[in-house]
Amino acid sequence: MFRPKVPTNPTPTGLITQPSVEPTATVRHTPSPTPVAQPSTRPAVQLTPGTAVALVGGGTAVVLIVGAVVVSMLLAVAISGVSVAVCAVVLRSLLTSERTHR
Repeated sequence: MFRPKVPTNPTPTGLITQPSVEPTATVRHTPSPTPVAQPSTRPAVQLTPGTAVALVGGGTAVVLIVGAVVVSMLLAVAISGVSVAVCAVVLRSLLTSERTHR
């Protein structure tokens, strides 16, 4: 049940023929010169006032989101550190109170 079944390779049903290769004549030709691209007269990036506002708004949103994520991560680390410190103080007081009461 758990053993893999390897499929058998059935015999081919169609007739397989090898493609025939005919020798071709070698012709040498000189390459034609490549056309030179004319430099563009317009600037590469065109910023309209609407595009500039969208870029500024998008950048501001990215900065705010990244800042919120970083602040929340730092806050999580700080809360974890405080809780570990509180646990250490409680354990220390429990251990010292056990020693003094004996």
